[in-house]
Amino acid sequence: MQQICVFCGSSMGTGLHYRKAAGDLGKLLAMKGIGLVYGGSNVGLMKIIADTVLQNNGRVTGVMPHHLISREIAHTGITEMFEVDTMAQRKEMMISISDAFIALPGGYGTLDELSEVLTFNQLRITDKPLGLLNTGGYFDALLRFFDHGVNEGFIRREHRDNLIVAEDTENLLDLLAQWQPVPTGKWIEEILRESQS
Repeated sequence: MQQICVFCGSSMGTGLHYRKAAGDLGKLLAMKGIGLVYGGSNVGLMKIIADTVLQNNGRVTGVMPHHLISREIAHTGITEMFEVDTMAQRKEMMISISDAFIALPGGYGTLDELSEVLTFNQLRITDKPLGLLNTGGYFDALLRFFDHGVNEGFIRREHRDNLIVAEDTENLLDLLAQWQPVPTGKWIEEILRESQS
């Protein structure tokens, strides 16, 4: 893996453990020679991970729409910044230039980016590993929702199993490196048959 895209909060969160997790991941990426791709911001956990990668001589690529750059929240010290027109283009570029994805704690934006990669992997538009760094159990409620979706027949088990979850940064990177797509079978044919019955 040459570049990993990290989705995370533009806020710091209420617990210091969130900041520590972002810093730990940034340091580990730099140590392993893996470039960081992220949303290009100079605030919140996004700032912490970018700054930590840079402080450890790593490479940081940001992708940010013009309307956010004009609000002066762009990180001006990163290795490379791509300016795009829309949030959709931002996601498209981050997905295309990254080899894998990690979601750290965050809010609506993080959930949006996470959901897009989940959906792209489900539809086999991409076949790239996606992991959650479940710091302090932050994603536990979301994971329960996914399991509920499986139990209620709205999420396929194989798609749920494609998501990697770990609480430790080194373990998560190891799991991403070992990842193979879970065979998804003929799920589209199955939902067509289900819909006709």
